[in-house]
Amino acid sequence: MFFLKLSLLTLLVAAPVLLITAENVITCYGSIQRLHCETGLIRVKSAIYGRTDGSSCSIGRPPSQIQNTNCSLKIPLISKRCDGHSVCEFKTDVIGSPDPCYGTFKYYNTTYDCIQARTTVICEDGYSTLDCGNDVIQIFNANYGRTDNKICSEGLSNSLTVNTNCYAPDTLSSVAIRCNGKSSCTLQASYTIFTDPCFGTSKYLAVSYFCLPQPVQTSVTCEGDSAVLTCGEGVLKIQAANYGRTDSTTCIAGRPVNQITKNDCYATSSLTEVAKRCEGKTTCTVPASNSVFSDPCVYTYKYLTIVYSCVV
Repeated sequence: MFFLKLSLLTLLVAAPVLLITAENVITCYGSIQRLHCETGLIRVKSAIYGRTDGSSCSIGRPPSQIQNTNCSLKIPLISKRCDGHSVCEFKTDVIGSPDPCYGTFKYYNTTYDCIQARTTVICEDGYSTLDCGNDVIQIFNANYGRTDNKICSEGLSNSLTVNTNCYAPDTLSSVAIRCNGKSSCTLQASYTIFTDPCFGTSKYLAVSYFCLPQPVQTSVTCEGDSAVLTCGEGVLKIQAANYGRTDSTTCIAGRPVNQITKNDCYATSSLTEVAKRCEGKTTCTVPASNSVFSDPCVYTYKYLTIVYSCVV
């Protein structure tokens, strides 16, 4: 069994969406991958299955099994399972990922943040109101089903709680439609709203969400340029930031395909560096450059995304 966990940064700034730590875990195929936030909740940024270097998970392996370092497959199921939880574990050989490179010994490489967010759990047929006061709701993750045999289990037989792999696929979008951008919303945990993902199992609705000041603004700056943030009234409050690339459509003019195809690129110092330059100021300038954030993905053309608000 082998896993590698690197604590990448710690940020303590007062912000409605507060990044507490950023973590990276590498787990060899067949071992248990464990994501854990001592404080806050998990937000998966990238989950890759394959091999991108020759040193990770290489002990005792013949050269033929570790020489292919151009092997990667995104695994969105990890985000679905783990987002919004403080602890998330799964056996890597039973998660059911397709094999992206036969004959190569692979590993799971997951990068995630630990963030401050609110949570609520509504037992089946119950109601709960999310209330952000003067701020607005932003849903982070939601699931109607069952992922734990202890939650909402009082007085129930074991047969009703034993299935802990129960997810209603439309939960997040359905809750987001009802709640995003509102100061409050009332939710019901019912199969009539989310459909029944596991007949014969007692379910519950688990929701993680933020309360954000309104309005929230987004700045996108291509590599080599500088982001200029300004508040006409109030001071800057940095909500989120990333220097890297997460899609193939932003900042692509004149760029060859090989510079824009990598879409899981994150500089883990992004929020720290932007907050250091901008938090609490009326205006600030942040260069979108490797000299500020280091280079999270060599040969990829990057951009800086900043989500911020102006607080009076």
